[in-house]
Amino acid sequence: MMDKKNIPNQEIVLEIKDLRKSFGDNHVLNGFNMQLHQGENLVIMGKSGSGKSVMIKCLVGLLEADSGSISVMKNDITKLDQEALDILRADIGFLFQGSALYDSMTVRENLEFPLRRHKQKNSLDTDINELVAEALENVGLANTQDLMPSELSGGMKRRIALARTLILKPKIILYDEPTSGLDPITAKEIIMLMQEVQQKYGTSSLIITHDIDCARVIADQMILLIDGIDYAVGTFQELSASKDPKIKAFFK
Repeated sequence: MMDKKNIPNQEIVLEIKDLRKSFGDNHVLNGFNMQLHQGENLVIMGKSGSGKSVMIKCLVGLLEADSGSISVMKNDITKLDQEALDILRADIGFLFQGSALYDSMTVRENLEFPLRRHKQKNSLDTDINELVAEALENVGLANTQDLMPSELSGGMKRRIALARTLILKPKIILYDEPTSGLDPITAKEIIMLMQEVQQKYGTSSLIITHDIDCARVIADQMILLIDGIDYAVGTFQELSASKDPKIKAFFK
């Protein structure tokens, strides 16, 4: 197991300690640890079935961990009631794998949905039309408000999904396979857009990906999730130089 690289002394906005989750005899997470610092892009890589999705579901409260702690902006989410959890979720943006737009809604209606669901984040004096326009402008799709998801390409859908995530101005964004299913050129555009978002809003990003090119460009730190634990932690350069066969397998 590799030592964690010393990161500049920034505030920890998300921390998982000794997270364990099993399904019967299938021990998926066996004491996973991670820290996400303010303004950091942290990439987590693991093979299919390694527990990345289970970890994310525990993190957002969709699954209950068997043991361990999850702290988001100094709130232990295992101790929050449903109302408090919903309020906290408004500060966490989630870009789903496959975009997960509502097919029956226009682009505008898709973006308005989180504003209506998290009314406490949207003050009464804020113009919804302005928020929608700003979010679409941020992803380079200003003139798509009245289109349906079926009229969008895969890359456009991913951009609209990111706009929907940004509209609540979250402090943390969770990206689940942000470049999956995209051609190489579109994938590069999405990675550049993620960088622009991070620089403009100072968000902290947790990025789950299989895409080694995405990790190379965007990761400040990386964690390799192997055997249900944070097997290796470091920069892309550090991990890619490792002689450990389990780590080398990711960089071939």
